[in-house]
Amino acid sequence: MSVSKVHWCWRKDLAAFRGLSDFQRSGFLLVLEWFENFRLRYGLEAGKEAGRVFWRNEVKAADRPREGWQLEQWEAAMQWYFDWLDACAEANADHRSLPERVRAAVQSAGGRRGLALTTKRCYGAWAARYAAFGDDERALMRVETASLFLESVVKDEDCAYSTQKQALNALAFFFKHVCGVDDPVFKVKLRKTGTRVPVVLSKGETQRIFEKLEMPGWAKEGRYGCYGLPARLQYGAGLRRSELVRVRIKDVDLERGTLTVRKGKGDKD
Repeated sequence: MSVSKVHWCWRKDLAAFRGLSDFQRSGFLLVLEWFENFRLRYGLEAGKEAGRVFWRNEVKAADRPREGWQLEQWEAAMQWYFDWLDACAEANADHRSLPERVRAAVQSAGGRRGLALTTKRCYGAWAARYAAFGDDERALMRVETASLFLESVVKDEDCAYSTQKQALNALAFFFKHVCGVDDPVFKVKLRKTGTRVPVVLSKGETQRIFEKLEMPGWAKEGRYGCYGLPARLQYGAGLRRSELVRVRIKDVDLERGTLTVRKGKGDKD
């Protein structure tokens, strides 16, 4: 991972910006952190289009009334951010935060290695968390920093053994295919967790969920809505979400009572 390009940070520039009072600066920071979290959660590129989506879905949501002064302040904050992006482009500087750059590097490496989309996203999310933990480009490339992060995941978070192993695999991928470390050895011992009782919906609870997914008026005719039928099919056949969305008419054989799942886990039919 290259560290030679100039990187700008909007948080640092906002803190140093002299045209705002402390009250305005805190308001700008609030809405811009909110926007950044929204943008990264949905994988949106920084820019006015992402700003419009954020404003429509988050700020102007019907169930969230806003005061007039709030909208004015937040609109000014977004305009400041867009002006800052323009300045980054003029200076040929990278506007992305360290977690965002690390996530992109891992997902790009995963694409070259032929990883599944869900795996790329999972590894990218863990790498972004690791970048936020390390908070320094060169520190991230040290195995000792990764060991400290994994130790914090094991000791401080009440997560399953599979989650701990997932974090370990993600960082191993980051070091091998992004940092160029052939065989990283992390000094951490994963913790086995005890057996957990699964939470399972009752038959009545499951039926009520299906009813909520049916379009009004259609249930009387014995037909399900656009979400009811897929939900029942997924529940009845035990399909993963990725398997469900790939189901086509030719995969359903009503005469034999079979459903063919294509490209399931492990790329198997």
